[in-house]
Amino acid sequence: MKQKKLTAALKVNGKIYLPGSKSITNRVLLMSALSNGETLIENYLDSDDTQQMLNALKKLKVKYKVIKKKHILINGCSEDFPNKNTKLFLGNAGTAFRPLTAVLSLMEGQYQLKGIKRMHERPIKDLVDALKQIGAKINYLANPGYPPLQISPGIINCNKNIKIKGNVSSQYLTALLIAAPLCKQHLKIQIIGKLVSKPYIEITLKLLKKFGIKYKNNKWKNFTLKAPSSFKNPKKLQVEGDASSASYFFAAGAIAGSVEVNNINKSSIQGDLEFLNIIKKMGAKIEYLPNSIKVSKKHHLKGMVIDCMNIPDAAMTLAILALFAKGTTTLTSIESWRVKETDRILAIKTELKKLGASVKTSKSSITIKPPEVINNNITIDTYDDHRMAMCFSLICLANKNIIINDPECTNKTYPNFFKDFENIIV
Repeated sequence: MKQKKLTAALKVNGKIYLPGSKSITNRVLLMSALSNGETLIENYLDSDDTQQMLNALKKLKVKYKVIKKKHILINGCSEDFPNKNTKLFLGNAGTAFRPLTAVLSLMEGQYQLKGIKRMHERPIKDLVDALKQIGAKINYLANPGYPPLQISPGIINCNKNIKIKGNVSSQYLTALLIAAPLCKQHLKIQIIGKLVSKPYIEITLKLLKKFGIKYKNNKWKNFTLKAPSSFKNPKKLQVEGDASSASYFFAAGAIAGSVEVNNINKSSIQGDLEFLNIIKKMGAKIEYLPNSIKVSKKHHLKGMVIDCMNIPDAAMTLAILALFAKGTTTLTSIESWRVKETDRILAIKTELKKLGASVKTSKSSITIKPPEVINNNITIDTYDDHRMAMCFSLICLANKNIIINDPECTNKTYPNFFKDFENIIV
């Protein structure tokens, strides 16, 4: 196994240019493919997860070309992918697997979807159940409720409410919102229980609007779409920087100096910018500039109780900031961590305890009391989870050496992370 050693440091200073958002990139790749003309996607993220989506679109006979390694031109298929019989391997890319499951179930073809072992451990039953309500024919090829899946032509009828649980993953609802226009009927998607990660649904709704798909959002209880609604391509789309990835650099500035993050600003459509409001309360200084955001150390950070319902990914960075804070930090509403790339509640607890922290967890929370002195020269296991690698890298700013196992797992969303991170260390 490869390792990355980050040497002890006390200060950061500099600027970074944020790569494009994974969430936005995979959404607009699929929406562009469903559209009716050519769409130029600028500053798209080139990472493992987005390559999984592109590989799938290629097998579905969607035509596209990469321009200068930064942009991609998609030739839409007018809501009907040419290839009606294929097998797709999607790795561990939930932002590809879930939406493609929904879209392909309405395509009247034979499709098999599978991924790596961890993807086959991530539940998909709630999405499949919702799709079956309107006639989709989806079978489990191994364990019921989990991938891999076999999709066959079904008799689709959207003339009734689609009900979907909202408390497991926002990707299920995103998948339905993207696929539903293919029904060509009036429909209502009704949420059962509380809806997690609302800001990710906001991203989906705002991007769909750019493609001519407009839902009525009834206080997050249900979403209605009038027929006919068809994907219409915007000629050009700019992918803003990834706010989840920005959290590591925002945190670095709050801990040890000053970092300016370019390619994102206050007008971002990504809810993970709520992270900035939280670290400001913890003691950081935030400056919103025209094309960037600058975070600096102002006061010693203080521990607090934080509801992470709207920022499940960036919340992992808060778990590391807890080690740099005075007092105890409790993160709540993080039950979705358990069905991510790994069981993140267990993984974070295990690795924080190696560093000397006192950690208590529940089904939906984690409480962290920092040690008086963080342990030095600790090796962090990353569980094939990109965010584990990136957030634990911040430990070097406690003037401690830290060794990251399997650093290449960051290729999932941020292939150049370690290069950018080391460039801001003074």
